[in-house]
Amino acid sequence: MKAIVVGAGMGGTSAALGLRKIGWDVEILERVREVRPVGAAISIWSNGVKCLNYLGVGEQVAKLGGDMASMAYYDAFTGATMTQFSLAPLVEHVGQRPYPVARGDLQRMLMDAVGADSIRLGTEVVDVTQDDDGVTAHLADGTEVHGDLLIGADGAHSKIRQYVLGGPTTRRYSGYVNYNGLVPALPEIGPADQWSQWVGNGMRVSVMPVADERFYFFLDVVLPVGLPSERATLREELTGYFAGWAPPVQALMAAIDVERTNRVEIHDIEPFFTWTKGRVALLGDAGHSTTPDIGQGGCAAFEDAVELSWQLATNTLGVEDALRRYEARRAPRTAELVLRARGRCDVTHGKDPDATAAWYSELRASDGTDIIRGIEKNIVGGPFG
Repeated sequence: MKAIVVGAGMGGTSAALGLRKIGWDVEILERVREVRPVGAAISIWSNGVKCLNYLGVGEQVAKLGGDMASMAYYDAFTGATMTQFSLAPLVEHVGQRPYPVARGDLQRMLMDAVGADSIRLGTEVVDVTQDDDGVTAHLADGTEVHGDLLIGADGAHSKIRQYVLGGPTTRRYSGYVNYNGLVPALPEIGPADQWSQWVGNGMRVSVMPVADERFYFFLDVVLPVGLPSERATLREELTGYFAGWAPPVQALMAAIDVERTNRVEIHDIEPFFTWTKGRVALLGDAGHSTTPDIGQGGCAAFEDAVELSWQLATNTLGVEDALRRYEARRAPRTAELVLRARGRCDVTHGKDPDATAAWYSELRASDGTDIIRGIEKNIVGGPFG
């Protein structure tokens, strides 16, 4: 049996590993000639790590991951600690440490695990057809690739999604711009084993530890969509947005390399529940494009990959039936995550100022138990519980 996977990102490569695990041949078709991850890093929570463990790359992920032992929130302007607590209770309860990981490192590792001979870069799929015997990907160069199923793991702007749904979907702007990158894990910024966040006025500055003594930083600024931004003035933009913020934030600003900083307008897509069309199914952002506010976008793609392989391995009524069972398992779970991330986004970024002020007050009174409970709620519900 052969699977065609469209997209060589984290979803596509993890899907390939899952399909190989159950004995399928896999060919990945990727439109670009060089895969460049969107964003500097990713927080792989325990559910995502468990999936990668199952897919056979757990040791590699652990080597790439940062030691995130604790979590803290600070007042944006005074720098005063709002709450600070260990993540050990979370790890003990769910049975797996989370790992913040540099996206470039993770992407290279997953592609290496799949193998270059199974990935065709610079290969654009322009159409899909299928019949009772299989599915065909029609390529921009006029050639065709045939398989028994096709997985659309081609991201938030997915062409395969349009084929499955019969038309385009609308992306929804979440109201903020995310700036992200990597900096050295300097002590004047924060502890090297802690996820540190500074919040105020509906904005956020965050640093997470990744391997090689680096911090992954992300800065959230509430801005209109489509606002012009130039690389040459990016440092002035950032220092202006965060003028008056606490000394650790200013240390971060000084450490940022603007030439390697990403600026992303954050969107999501309204959840939908049709993921399959015959022998074609969606996976990852193609099926559930979300904001990053609960850190579950990549984790959900890894869950998809595991569930897909399980349904194909354990159901014997044919490929189409197995894909429908995959859809039934994954669409409700990811819809809930998309909406939960949207709700968290609105509170964090001041959509309702009273709700955001109430959240700040809650943080100041928190011992971390409620925050850990919220993180755990996001983690549970996937293939591994």
